[in-house]
Amino acid sequence: MNDLSREVTSLGDGRPAQGGPPLALVGGLSLGFLIGGLVVSAALGGVVPSPFKTAAEVQAYFRDHPAAVRAGAIGQFASAVPLLIYASTASARLRQLGVTAPGATIALAGGTVASAALGLSGLLQWTLSRPDVSIDTAVVRASSTLVFLVGGPGHVVALGLLVAGIAVPSLIMRLLPRPLAWAGLAIAVVAELSTLTLVTPNLAILLPIARFPALVWLVAAGVLLPRRRRARIAASRIGGTTERTPR
Repeated sequence: MNDLSREVTSLGDGRPAQGGPPLALVGGLSLGFLIGGLVVSAALGGVVPSPFKTAAEVQAYFRDHPAAVRAGAIGQFASAVPLLIYASTASARLRQLGVTAPGATIALAGGTVASAALGLSGLLQWTLSRPDVSIDTAVVRASSTLVFLVGGPGHVVALGLLVAGIAVPSLIMRLLPRPLAWAGLAIAVVAELSTLTLVTPNLAILLPIARFPALVWLVAAGVLLPRRRRARIAASRIGGTTERTPR
């Protein structure tokens, strides 16, 4: 009993667990900034055209709607910051909960790359709001394609790794409700399949299908992921078993 008490109140070496910022809050901020930027951008200038449209259509949008382009870019860049905080906090929490498998590291690596890709996409898009840039058809074509690649498959595939890095150990160690963990795995699979966008643009539909459910899933996981081992053991007892967390 004494061993169990020590186990659930510390990290195993006598140090108290550090909770970090609320995952649901930073996840919600990331989702909110992204959606907010898209809504404002659409209200100011409509939907950003696909880079696969004609060069004239793409250039006309970026030339005629600089405020909309800038709003979407700011939303993306702002969203990248709490996403990085989320990945760092979630990785640390998984380790505090006893996850020694690569899942915690995969979550951190995936979240870091996803945040960097989203931030870079926002900066590239902001560049396209400059009048002296948007008048050059070749530059607009190349830059808009980079915005799509970096903020599309580049971001979404890495975001899937963040989700998978949390969902897999949570499923194995019962850190999250099983339906939520399985949903995370399904979302991660779709995110990884969005790589096929590089094969054919027709599969670009996979990007929003994976992106927004992934961000919503991160918020839900942030609400339900235990902060300490004590919560995990209590949840296990409710289910009729008592699990001891590995040291």
